[in-house]
Amino acid sequence: MAAGSIPSGTKTWDPGYPTASENYLTNSKGILSWMFTLDHKRIGVMYLIGVVTSFAVAGLLAVMIRLHLFQPDGAVFTGPEANNWYNQVFTLHGAIMVFLFIIPSVPAALGNFLVPIMLGAKDVAFPRLNLCSFYLWVFGAIFFVGALMASGLDTGWTFYTPYSTTTDTSVILATSGAFILGFSSIFTGLNFIVTINTMRPPGMTWFRMPLFLWATYATSIIQVLATPVLGITLLLLIAERAMHIGIFDPEFNGDPVTFQHFFWFYSHPAVYIMILPAFGIISDLISVHSHKRIFGYRFIAYSSIAIALLGFLVWGHHMFTAGMGALTTIIFSALTFTVSVPSAIKVFNWLATMYKGSISLTTPMCYAISFIFLFTIGGLTGLHLGTLATDQHLHDTYFVVAHFHYVMVGGTLVAFLGGLFHWWPKMFGKMYSELGGQISAAIIFAGFNLTFLPQFVLGSRGMPRRYATYDPEFAGLHQMSTYGTLLLGVGLIVALFVLLQSLFRGKRAPANPWGGATLEWHCTSPPPFYNFERPPSVGDPYDFSDLVWDAEQERYEEIVPDREIVPEQQPAPAHADGSH
Repeated sequence: MAAGSIPSGTKTWDPGYPTASENYLTNSKGILSWMFTLDHKRIGVMYLIGVVTSFAVAGLLAVMIRLHLFQPDGAVFTGPEANNWYNQVFTLHGAIMVFLFIIPSVPAALGNFLVPIMLGAKDVAFPRLNLCSFYLWVFGAIFFVGALMASGLDTGWTFYTPYSTTTDTSVILATSGAFILGFSSIFTGLNFIVTINTMRPPGMTWFRMPLFLWATYATSIIQVLATPVLGITLLLLIAERAMHIGIFDPEFNGDPVTFQHFFWFYSHPAVYIMILPAFGIISDLISVHSHKRIFGYRFIAYSSIAIALLGFLVWGHHMFTAGMGALTTIIFSALTFTVSVPSAIKVFNWLATMYKGSISLTTPMCYAISFIFLFTIGGLTGLHLGTLATDQHLHDTYFVVAHFHYVMVGGTLVAFLGGLFHWWPKMFGKMYSELGGQISAAIIFAGFNLTFLPQFVLGSRGMPRRYATYDPEFAGLHQMSTYGTLLLGVGLIVALFVLLQSLFRGKRAPANPWGGATLEWHCTSPPPFYNFERPPSVGDPYDFSDLVWDAEQERYEEIVPDREIVPEQQPAPAHADGSH
């Protein structure tokens, strides 16, 4: 319905604003009330602070890497230990970014906050386990910082043997941190599976769930089934380091390729732990900000489950150059192509949703459109790496670096930022500057492409990854990439500034600033401690027909449908007198 066109006599409903005692942020005060809280919303906020801090540290390490590569002989790290310092910096960048930011960012931070409210529930199924998951994440992060402060880490984030079995850096400390983080991931996944299975309100069938919940459910399946494999692999690596058993170390008759199989059996599904929740965010953003029912709801929902299951079968394409048989290579290549189908289904359905929609170019929508562009490039370039003939030439080059970052950063990070801007008014009850948010999205988009598009060219020309120095012929493209990194950093700082400024100067957020139909928009902004005073009525999560824009109040309100009065001449139902 057009802005301000509320028909006269139309009954509308809006939950209004919470009181100080109802507001989950002010319901109780003091640091201890946060440290020992069982409120899923507060735990989500604590996760948010933790993952953003981790991202800032990993981002600074990335800037150091790119500044070093500005010159062919290296510009930052010099002297006889320059290569070792470089190895340690890019290892810590990768490890912190993957294990402390990308994996927990959407499921743990946004998921914790949103899943119960989207379900119309009071909390997750196991609130104490939820708090335990957060502290396990904190302890795991401390172990990583310990590795940084001790003797560093230079194995790459993959901990590949024989590097990890021969180096004198803090491998055991870092792998212990990753092991603890694995438990945090498993507990979070279990909690979400039980919550979504058992705490849906009456009327919320599987196909009345928001697509973010479908994506979270699929992610949780991977977390529970795949993460134990990583845990066992890391324990074996620790045993190898400590006791020289001979599992992975060729010096003791071990096989390094066995480690790769174990690692990638977890880590390729882990890619979908990182990207599946992002798909859920984008589905909601595209639908809400296009003000149009999502196209192909069931196809998007089923594709999330398909990705979760097929993701377990494609790890072998990481080892095409490790000496596979011809038949094995063909099978893994075919499976890699197969897993791209459900991802393509999502992209086509998002575009179909936008077609003839009433698109509002809000900040979240700008990030959503950026995501579609960047993820599509990341997905299509993955097909080159899943094909044996091209992978032989592109393996371990900057082409892989560019592909990985287009999926993980252009995908997960951009979706995380879009989701953060989308639900920020709900989380903190403040509106931010739309212009500032749109500028941040544009700068991040430009900076990201300037950083990583040249790396596709570098890889195709044979520039190996992980090298601290390089031939002068690659200098121009490396310098372009460094300039892009600095521009990307500026965009991220602008985004952070816009959000933080809103906390102090932002207008009070209405309950439903975007016109969403999912249940989280049916409570106040920020939500009360108890989420909902009474169980909310469940409808179609993507039916926007009952929402109207109130231009005076600058908010969306829900039309209250008129109840039909049964005419007196018609017989009343048998139970009308209360006898049944």
